[in-house]
Amino acid sequence: MPLVIGLAIAIGIFIGGKLHFTDTPNSLFSNNSKKDKLNRLIDYIEYDYVDDINTDSIVDVTVNGILNNLDPHSVYIPKEDMLRVTEEMKGDFVGIGVSFYTYKDSIAVIRAIENGPSEKAGIKGGDRIIMADGDTLFGNKLTDSDIIKKLKGSQNSKVKLKVFRPGEPKLLDFTVKRSTIPIKSVDAAYMLTDKLGYIKINRFAETTYREFKNSIEKLQALGATEIALDLRNNPGGFLGIAEQIVDEFLEDNKLILFTKNKRGNVEKSFATSKGDFENGKVYVLIDENSASASEIVAGALQDNDKGVIVGRRSYGKGLVQREMGLGDGSAVRLTVSRYYTPTGRSIQRPYKNGNKDYYDEYFDRLNSGELLNSEKIDVADSLKFTTPAGKIVYGGGGIIPDVFVPIDASMESDTLTFLLRYGYFGNFVFEELEKDRHAYDAISKQDFIDSFEVNDNLLVGFQNYLNSRTQSQISFDAYHEAVKQYIKATLADQLYGNGAFQEVYNQRDIMVNQVIKLSKASVPN
Repeated sequence: MPLVIGLAIAIGIFIGGKLHFTDTPNSLFSNNSKKDKLNRLIDYIEYDYVDDINTDSIVDVTVNGILNNLDPHSVYIPKEDMLRVTEEMKGDFVGIGVSFYTYKDSIAVIRAIENGPSEKAGIKGGDRIIMADGDTLFGNKLTDSDIIKKLKGSQNSKVKLKVFRPGEPKLLDFTVKRSTIPIKSVDAAYMLTDKLGYIKINRFAETTYREFKNSIEKLQALGATEIALDLRNNPGGFLGIAEQIVDEFLEDNKLILFTKNKRGNVEKSFATSKGDFENGKVYVLIDENSASASEIVAGALQDNDKGVIVGRRSYGKGLVQREMGLGDGSAVRLTVSRYYTPTGRSIQRPYKNGNKDYYDEYFDRLNSGELLNSEKIDVADSLKFTTPAGKIVYGGGGIIPDVFVPIDASMESDTLTFLLRYGYFGNFVFEELEKDRHAYDAISKQDFIDSFEVNDNLLVGFQNYLNSRTQSQISFDAYHEAVKQYIKATLADQLYGNGAFQEVYNQRDIMVNQVIKLSKASVPN
């Protein structure tokens, strides 16, 4: 009996706490009447609206609408996109290990990934995968997502493939055991000079630090005492991975960054004793597309007077997101704090005028001349900070480099960006290789990089290819040398992989060449 009375009293206290007299009886047992309003509206539409409506799509629109009113980086990830997003940030997936594109309604293998299951099974560039476990993999209606679904699978599962190889009289049979395939975030790691190593990172995923660590150890073994860390066009990723990479360069107990949430809670991150390149020199390459974790690396090193930041003002993203599941396979990446560089600067650019203006700021920078002239960069004296060595740095919209390098119009035009984005170089090079892949068998990767030249006949062939594939005439008369460089870099990538594209491209890259000049002029440590 005392137990029953106690329980009744507890229930009474709970109900009494809900009776604020402004609530209606309908909201008596609701934890939040605003949430209840949204739920009721969706229910009304689902059960009473005159037409059948997909309420899932309404929820998606509602969530996106809410997030769009917060900040530009709080985003919704629908459940159908979660696997792809997770794989990209995890840094690997389970599959057969080929890069491919759909060529004349069939899967054409561009290259089997080195040491991957397909290469071990004997699949080569130029092969067409016709069938997988009895299912056909050709036809005009087959999409890339359909193909990927058939080729992916569980770890160590096997898939039987039928492959057409040009020159072979009949189809070839392969059994490939699926395994973990890395999605590399380190595009290239090689020596620029006898003492200067180069590492290109395209994002900060779960595997990035391990890839970076292996790369820096390899370069140190080759004699690197300086590193050019290329973070151009790197949109960011995991904050913790950026901290680990900074730790390789900073001495013990140096502040890497601190974060602050809306309650004023501050969390600081410091370098530890595990850094292996603390005595080496580092050059960080950034541009207007270097964001988030890339800016954490650049800001931490700049504020600690470590190394040299080279390039153009970075993107300006100083917000930290946390991924939170929504219970149905979808998730939201919600901004939960701001981060600050060691001197205390926030490099988040303003977004009070809405997301469109925020994302269009690149064009403002272009129109102002900032990408060509460092004096055009808009800085505010109120956001001036000083490093321990007395260097002046600024907050309020990106990391301003120590050494400015203007945009190279001959290599970074709208025309070239269009040709790259839509795969014209890759598809053209594949078709050229199809004519005679064995022509390159005797050429080593290094000989190709050092000596191979794209002749004018290949350039004319590319122009004819574009004319046959596009409705409008695309002219690159002003960019002949750049187009040759892109064709050579793409050839290197499809023939050799392993960062060959970047090695070729960097031969004409003015920012890389500026770093080489700085390195040659620097005083040895």
